[in-house]
This record gives sequence, structure tokens and C-alpha cells, in this order.
Amino acid sequence: MEHQTTGEDRVRMVSRQLSEPQTANWIASEAGWSHEPTKRVLERLVDDGILHRDKSGTHTTYYPDYRRQAIQEAIQLRDSGHTVEELTDRLAEMKTQIRDWEDEFDVESPNQLRGTLADESLDADESLDADEEDRRREIAREWEHLQRRIQIVGFAIREWDFLAPTTEPVKSSS
Repeated sequence: MEHQTTGEDRVRMVSRQLSEPQTANWIASEAGWSHEPTKRVLERLVDDGILHRDKSGTHTTYYPDYRRQAIQEAIQLRDSGHTVEELTDRLAEMKTQIRDWEDEFDVESPNQLRGTLADESLDADESLDADEEDRRREIAREWEHLQRRIQIVGFAIREWDFLAPTTEPVKSSS
């Protein structure tokens, strides 16, 4: 990634992909760029309304406008060449996968699945091996990802006609 893009490009890419608020140091590290120029880029992105800044904690964090991200992803889905039927099938597959995990682990959420790591490690007879713990952590992360995707794909399906590309400019009513 570093050889094909500028530091600013990498900061923009990393910041757009954030799923939770992160510090400038974290973003700089992920982008492979130094702190000060990263912070300048982040501040410009805040000024442009692309990122939000939160100063309420011990460290200032930055995060994207998740609504804008979701709408952009829904538009990309609409423009991807997939049919609404294909997206509906994908939505059903994601929901089935989550139901399978609920049944397999007898839990209702990713955090309940994470909780099984603590529950079963307390009982020496039923403790999990490291591979199973890693598997459950990965499934919990994938589960959260699928929950976000279900919301976006569902929105794209519900708003299929609205999200269609238009060839006519929108006229303002003055």
C-alpha cells in the first residue's frame, strides 16, 4: 500500500474504513505515516465533514459519518450490477449464517459468544483450547460485520428504486 499511494491517501483510506473511533496515532500507524501530517489530514477531513472528532475521552478520536458510509455502500450495491433478487438471496444467506451460529453456540449475540470464552475457561473440564477460542473470537467479529452488512443490504433492497442512477439533473425549486 505504501509504494503506490501518498501518506495522505493512506490516511484517507484508513479513516474511511474505521468501524470504531480511533486516535490519530492509531490511524498514523495503520497508514504507515508520521503523527503530525496524519493529524493535519484528519483535521481537514473533520473540517470537510467527512470525519467527526470526539474530544470527550482521554484521547481525541476520529470516526467517519457512519450514515454517509452506509448510504455510499448502498449506492455501490445498487450500481454493482447485481439484481435486487441476488441481493435478497445474499441477505437471506447472511441471516442464515447468524442463525446457525446462534444454534451452534446457544447464544443470541456476538458478545454472548465472547462471553462463552470466560464461562468455559472457568470450568476446567470444559475449557476451550486456543484454536477454539480464536475461532469464537473470529466468528464474533464476522457476526458483527454481518449485522452491519444486513442493515446496509436491507436498506439497498428497500430503497432500490430511489438509489437507481439518474441521468437527469435534479432541479431546485426556487
